[in-house]
Amino acid sequence: MLEASPLDDGWQLRHEGRSLPAVVPGCVHTDLLAAGVIPDPFLGLGEKEVAWVGRREWTYERELPAVPSGHEQSDLVFDGLDTVAEITLDGRLLGRVRNMHRSYRFDVTGLQGSLAVRFVSAYAEADAVRGTVGERPSAYSEPYQYLRKMACSFGWDWGPTLVTAGIWRPVRVERWSTARLARVRPLVTVEEGVGVVELRVDVERTRVEAGLTLEARVAGRSVRTEVTGTSGVVRVEVPDAELWWPRGYGGQPLYEVELTLRHGSAPLDVWRRRVGFRSVGLDTSADAHGTGFTLVVNGERLFARGVNWIPDDVFPSRVTRERYRKRLRQAADIGVDLVRVWGGGIYESEDFYDACDELGLLVWQDFPFACAAYPEEQPLRGEVEAEARENVVRLMPHPSLVLWNGNNENLWGFRDWGWEERLGGDSWGEGYYLGVLPRVVAESDPTRPYTAGSPWSGSWEHHPNDPAHGTHHSWEVWNRHDYSAYESEVPRFVAEFGWQAPPAHATLRRALPGEELTADSPGMLHHQKAEDGNGKLERGLARHFAVPDGDFDRWHYLTQVNQARAVATGIEHWRSHWPVCAGTIVWQLNDCWPVTSWAAIDGDGREKPLYHELRRLYADRLLTFQARDGALVLAAVNQSGEPWAGTLSLRRMSVEGEVIGAARLELAVAARVVDEVRVPAELEPTGPKEFLVADARGSTRPDEAGSGEGLRAVRFPAPDRDIPYPRPRFEVTVEPGSVTVTALTLVRDLLLQADRLDPGARADRGLVTLLPGERVTIGVEGWETPDAAAARAALYCQEPAR
Repeated sequence: MLEASPLDDGWQLRHEGRSLPAVVPGCVHTDLLAAGVIPDPFLGLGEKEVAWVGRREWTYERELPAVPSGHEQSDLVFDGLDTVAEITLDGRLLGRVRNMHRSYRFDVTGLQGSLAVRFVSAYAEADAVRGTVGERPSAYSEPYQYLRKMACSFGWDWGPTLVTAGIWRPVRVERWSTARLARVRPLVTVEEGVGVVELRVDVERTRVEAGLTLEARVAGRSVRTEVTGTSGVVRVEVPDAELWWPRGYGGQPLYEVELTLRHGSAPLDVWRRRVGFRSVGLDTSADAHGTGFTLVVNGERLFARGVNWIPDDVFPSRVTRERYRKRLRQAADIGVDLVRVWGGGIYESEDFYDACDELGLLVWQDFPFACAAYPEEQPLRGEVEAEARENVVRLMPHPSLVLWNGNNENLWGFRDWGWEERLGGDSWGEGYYLGVLPRVVAESDPTRPYTAGSPWSGSWEHHPNDPAHGTHHSWEVWNRHDYSAYESEVPRFVAEFGWQAPPAHATLRRALPGEELTADSPGMLHHQKAEDGNGKLERGLARHFAVPDGDFDRWHYLTQVNQARAVATGIEHWRSHWPVCAGTIVWQLNDCWPVTSWAAIDGDGREKPLYHELRRLYADRLLTFQARDGALVLAAVNQSGEPWAGTLSLRRMSVEGEVIGAARLELAVAARVVDEVRVPAELEPTGPKEFLVADARGSTRPDEAGSGEGLRAVRFPAPDRDIPYPRPRFEVTVEPGSVTVTALTLVRDLLLQADRLDPGARADRGLVTLLPGERVTIGVEGWETPDAAAARAALYCQEPAR
C-alpha cells in the first residue's frame, strides 16, 4: 500500500551565510518575520522596508532521511513551490520548476542526503523571460505577466508589493510498489434522476505485467473493472441520488467516493473524495435584450448573489482551514450564493472548496490571468497547459465549482487599453482564452461550462464589456461617475462593481501605530493603493454629503456609509430587473492586508457597514423604490421558492416625523419573480424635507429597524447634504450582549462601531434608519465591560449640515 511521510519539519532557510528556522508550508517573508529579521510589512510603512526580499535568491535545506526498504519506488512530492526553483539532493540535480500553480514529483528511490531547494528571484526570472519573448503591456508596472505566479504578490490597487518565494504547500515522500493512482478524473452527472460517477483513471506502474483492478464505492454501491495498460474507467450509478443545491434552493448532500487500486486482493493505493450530484449550465442565448448570461443549476435559473474573492492573505500559506471556513461562513450568512475566485490570485486549497461544498456557495473559478497581455511563447505556453490540466482535474470533485473563466479583464484590455497598438501583432493571451483553456476544459471536465473572460460579450462581434452581452465590469462608476449612474443601464450580468471605504477604526489603529489619523496622513496614504483613491473617495463623498473639515472620525463614518449606499444603488436596481440581469458579483468580499479598499470585510477580518448592508441586499426578499418610465414604483423582489403575500404600507413623511400621506395595498408576488407596484403620485416626496417609507408585512424575516415583522424600503429624493435633518435624539440602554437605541427623532444611518468599544467586539448589524418612536437592539459580542456612555460615544448617524 502506498505510504506517505510528511517532510514539513526540519527545514532551514539560508540567509546571508546563516541559517534560520523555516516553517513549511510557508514563505521567506514569514520566516524572516518570525526570526525578527524584517519588520511586519503590514504595519506603517513596513512594506517599503522589506522590498529587498523579493529580489534575492533563497535556499531551503533539510536532510532527506534514508527511506525504509519494502517499496519499489520513492517519490519526493511538492504540492506547491513559489516559484522558480532548482531542487538538488547532495548536489545532484533532481529538477527545475517555474510554476507556483503546479505540483511536482521527483524519483528519489534509494537516495538520501542533503536536500536543497534554491529559489531564484521572481524579478530575475521575469526579466529573463521578457528578454526572450519581448515586452508585453499590463495595467501595472510590475512584471507579473512573465511567470506563472500569483500576480497580486506584485501589488494591486488594494494590495502590497510583497514578492514571495518558498515552499508554500505541503511536501512529502511517497513510497509505493507495483503501481499507484497517478490521476483520477471524476465526471459526476445526473441522468434521468440517477446519479452517475464515472472515474477515469491513469496509473503509473513499476511492473508492466502486473494485473490491476479498480474498485469504486459510492453510497453503498461497488463496481470493479480491469486496468488496461495504464488507464481504466469505473462507472457507478446511484439511483434516486439526492441533488446538491446552492444555498437557499435546497440541501447540500455530499457522497463519499472511494477508489481502490488493487493487485490481486492487495490494495496498492486509495483515492477518496466527496462529490455532489447536480447539473449545471450557462444560458448565453440571444434575446430581445442582447445576449444572456444566466447560471442554471438542476434546471433552476438563478440570479447569482455574488462576491469577488481575492487571496485572504498576501502570504497564502498563512490561511488555515479554519480561516477559510470563517470567511466563507461570513459570506453565506449574508445571503451570498456565489464566490468568484479572481484571476490575479491562485487556485485555492481544497479547504476553500470543501467549505463551499458544505455551505452551498457556488464557485466561479478564474484561471490565473489578470490585467495584462500574457506571452504565448515557451516557456510559458507549456506551463499554462500543464497547470490548467492539473488544476481542472484537482477541483473536479467539488459540486460547488460551476464555472471556469479564462481571465480577468484581458480581452477588454486588448480592445480598450491601447494594447493592440503596442503589441504590433505579438501574442497576448487570446490563444489561451479562446484556444488552450476551452480545449482543456472540454477534454478534462465537460460537465462544467467555460467562458473566455470577464468581462466578455461572447464574441468579437460585440465590445468585450458591452453591458447588453454577457458579463460586464462597471468601473466607470467609482473611477469617473457617481454611483447614481448604475441606474442608467441594465447589464446582463455584473461581474465586478464596487466602491471604496477605509477599514474599521481598530484595524487602522493596529496597522498605523502612533500615527495621528487623517484622511491624508502618511500611513493612510500608504495603505491606499488605488490610483487617486482618496481623490475619488472625496469627490464621491462631496456629491452626497457635506464633507467634514478636519474631523477624521466623521469622515471615516461617512465614507463607510457612502460605500454601502453605492453598492445598494447598484444591487437594488439590477435585482429589480431580473431576469434581464442575472447576477451581481460585488468587488470585493475580503482584503489581504489592512487597506482602504472595496472590501466588505477588512484585512483584520472586521466587517464594514457594507457587509451588513449586503445581508439586506442579498436576502431572498427585497423591497426597493425604482424609476420606471418617469414614474416611481416599488419593486418587490422575491427570490425565494415560495409566494410572497402580505400587506404593503406606504407613508410619505417629513423629516420632522409627520405623516403627510399614506396608502395600504395588498402584495402578492410569485416565487422567483419581481413584481412592481406603482407609487400613487400624491405620495411621491416633493422636496428635501420629505421622504417615502414602504413596509411589507407578512414577510419571513424581521425588519432591519426592529419595528416588527416585515421588510422596509426608504427613499429620500435629495442628497443628504441638502436634507434638513433634525438634530438626532435617541436613548441608549445597555444589557450584557446588546445595545438598544430608541429614536426620539428621525435617526438615519445609525451605526454602532463596535470596535471602538473593544478591538475584539463585533456588532450583529450595520446601518439602521429609525423613525421617531422606533427602537433597535444591536447584538454585541466581545465587549466585556458594557457601559451606556461608551456605547453612545460609539454610535454615529446623519446630522444636520454644519
